[in-house]
Amino acid sequence: MKLFKCTHCGQLVYFENTHCERCHSPLGFDAQQQQLVALEPRQEQRFVLYGHSNESLYSYCANHAHEVCNWLVPAGSHTEFCVACQLNRTIPKLTEPGHIARWQELEKAKHRLVFSLLQLGLPVISKTENEETGLAFDFLANEQKPEGEKVMTGHDNGLITINIAEADSVEREMARKSMDEVYRTVLGHFRHEVGHYYWERLIEHTNWLAEYRQLFGDEQEDYGEALKKHYDQGPPADWAEHYISAYATTHSWEDWAETWAHYLHIMDTLQTAYAFGLSVNPRRATDEQNLDAAITEDPYGVADFNRVMEMWLPLSFAMNSLNRSMGQPDSYPFIIAPDVVRKLDFIHRVCRQAKADGMKTAA
Repeated sequence: MKLFKCTHCGQLVYFENTHCERCHSPLGFDAQQQQLVALEPRQEQRFVLYGHSNESLYSYCANHAHEVCNWLVPAGSHTEFCVACQLNRTIPKLTEPGHIARWQELEKAKHRLVFSLLQLGLPVISKTENEETGLAFDFLANEQKPEGEKVMTGHDNGLITINIAEADSVEREMARKSMDEVYRTVLGHFRHEVGHYYWERLIEHTNWLAEYRQLFGDEQEDYGEALKKHYDQGPPADWAEHYISAYATTHSWEDWAETWAHYLHIMDTLQTAYAFGLSVNPRRATDEQNLDAAITEDPYGVADFNRVMEMWLPLSFAMNSLNRSMGQPDSYPFIIAPDVVRKLDFIHRVCRQAKADGMKTAA
């Protein structure tokens, strides 16, 4: 995530801010520039970008009224929703107690996800634009299912379903413990599920498929049987030598989605560290431990994934150490084995090629 500042007074602001705490200017995210910008009000809830020579008008996304979005929509757009909110097919029933608060948590995570996808230069197309290849989200509550059934978070042909209970910290922690997971977050769910979507867009029926199978295995293996085997027998004893998580051992698709999620974890966190000018230089570490890192590059612009890992491993060690000092669990409780690095490198190359191809198409 980039570091943003008010373009009116220079105050540092968060990605989710709707106004500047110093100068009180309204703020909105312009997806075209991928920047948070100060706004000058005009008539009828219309704005222009502060200090911008272009007097084009913008309005807030319609979901701004529910305090779940601060993104902008150009005047005259065919829709009242921003790029991120156009992806919503079903939102929680807002008349139900607690649903707005849960939706707000979901949208914070989803907007951060979409920002990362834009940074990668990947296509973000809603199903309203293209039903066959587009992306959509259903945010559903258990109450919407027959008694005794639960909403299952998952992906199906571009439609991602999220159980809104995941936005409740208590519910999520209970699920994490029952599933024996070391890490479970709302943003992590979004990153994992969208990985399934981009597998269909970037790998299936492409020239990448042969290399994918070498790294992740054969996706043609029966998924239902693989899932049953995983829950009956658990992961293999040596799973940590080849996979990023125990769940990644379930099936080729889950290995891809888990590794994809971690790729986004790494890229977004490193971009934040870069924005803050962080460096890591442990006083007691020897040179051989390779725990020094000057994070001097935006990872989204780095071609060689080895360079990304050279920055990530020292940073994640420092992050975990800081968390332990606060009495918190490790923020990144994972060990990245060489086999996993090769998978991450593959994803990095796939994404960079997709961005380059998109630029060629645009040109």
